[in-house]
Amino acid sequence: MSGSLWADAQKYDEANRAPEFDMSELECLFSTALPTSDHSGSGDRVGGRRASLGSKVERVHLVDLRRAHTCEIMLTKVKMPLPDVVSAVLALDDSILDVDQVENLIKFCPTKEDMELLKGYSGNKENLGRCEQFFLEMMKVPRVESKLRVFSFKIQFASQVRESVKLRRIMQTILSLGNALNQGTARGSAIGFRLDSLLKLVDTRARNNKMTLMHYLCKVLADKLPELLDFDKDLPHLEAGSKIQLKTLAEEMQSISKGLGKVEQELIASENDGPVSEGFRKILKGFLNTAEADARSLTSLYSEVGRNADALALYFGEDPARCPYEQVVTTLVNFMTIFKRVHQENCKQAEFERKKAEKEAEREKMKVSPLKKESEQPLMSAIRSKIG
Repeated sequence: MSGSLWADAQKYDEANRAPEFDMSELECLFSTALPTSDHSGSGDRVGGRRASLGSKVERVHLVDLRRAHTCEIMLTKVKMPLPDVVSAVLALDDSILDVDQVENLIKFCPTKEDMELLKGYSGNKENLGRCEQFFLEMMKVPRVESKLRVFSFKIQFASQVRESVKLRRIMQTILSLGNALNQGTARGSAIGFRLDSLLKLVDTRARNNKMTLMHYLCKVLADKLPELLDFDKDLPHLEAGSKIQLKTLAEEMQSISKGLGKVEQELIASENDGPVSEGFRKILKGFLNTAEADARSLTSLYSEVGRNADALALYFGEDPARCPYEQVVTTLVNFMTIFKRVHQENCKQAEFERKKAEKEAEREKMKVSPLKKESEQPLMSAIRSKIG
């Protein structure tokens, strides 16, 4: 398997690039139909192979077949029992799930519609398709998508930005460029700059108004350090990280804390109800024990994310209180987007100038040719006269 075409397909996720199939049509055309009538001589085989075929459990599919099929392909790459997947998520165990697997789990989180379909299903859940069973496991985790996004952040994002050599070199180039522009002034020997200055590069125009400082930066990098132009490849999870809202997570934490407080109050109050609330108290106490354990885990997770977020701001020399995580990431995403656009504009302009120069050279060549012919004519006449 290793080194084969199929291994490469798995490595580069070719399965998800394949065309989508109409599963209903596919099953209708190629599924094996069981015989509906008995033929003579077939009685001895009843209870044998045909009986085993007839007793095969037919999976129940509630989710759209195409989506379910794609989800099942994703699950083949996780390669572990579904309950273990959920356990790894809750434990934030990056030794079991890597960032790519977590990102895939985010893509296939059950929607509200999926949840309603599964809640309304009254049949045997073991007969459900693998996609549906996966959704059921995910539904056991409150706010599972939010947890997965935070998990993804924990695994890679903050360290990814800090470890990007290319981003660091670009920041240093921008600093050098700023110092060169401010040479001879108090700002000409800066050792750093505010992060929001990145977005001002595109607003600073040249005297001839034909380019901005961002265009000039991209031109310099293309000429001198072309290996830095694709620095965005060092930050594949930057955009996904920008979707994490720490303020929203903090509000959720506060809401959970208040909710558990009310549950605890009711549990204490119900102790005076007597036997009528005995069953109620028993169930509520079990729920509270489980919920409090989950809340502690979530609090620990939120604290770790907060520390990573602060570390990211500090890495760029910013005060986390004045330049929070969301602002840092949004600025970086916008800078990356503008940088790529401006570099493309430079490439188009360079191509335009090249073609223009070629046309000018061609026109000059055409002007020289008639003059050359005219100068050659008297010379040829003189040569002919001497020969004659």
